[in-house]
Amino acid sequence: MPNSPLRIIAAAIALLVCAAGAFGQTPVDEKSGLIIAQGWQVVRAHCGGCHSHKLVTSQRADRQTWLDIIRWMQSTQNLWQFDAKTESTILDYLSANYPPQQQRRRAPINPSLMPAT
Repeated sequence: MPNSPLRIIAAAIALLVCAAGAFGQTPVDEKSGLIIAQGWQVVRAHCGGCHSHKLVTSQRADRQTWLDIIRWMQSTQNLWQFDAKTESTILDYLSANYPPQQQRRRAPINPSLMPAT
């Protein structure tokens, strides 16, 4: 199936990623605003079900803090449990693409509102 729709879509995504890389830009999904990188579709599917993807893209955290945020949502916001592979994919994606930064666009969240560590 040389011209299957899946193959055409995969080729188009690969072209977009390469083109963005050539111009020094990070490819971003137009609908969600998420950085297009390994695991982004999993994050889009699981995180966008309950809140805006902008909430995800505005946050910056290391892997442990992303895990703490997930645990907090599971214990207080009715977020479902993930299987180990899905959770690892989400944490890999978030920690690689939305790591802590010195300069932030908004003030940090009040520590009293953060999940317990």
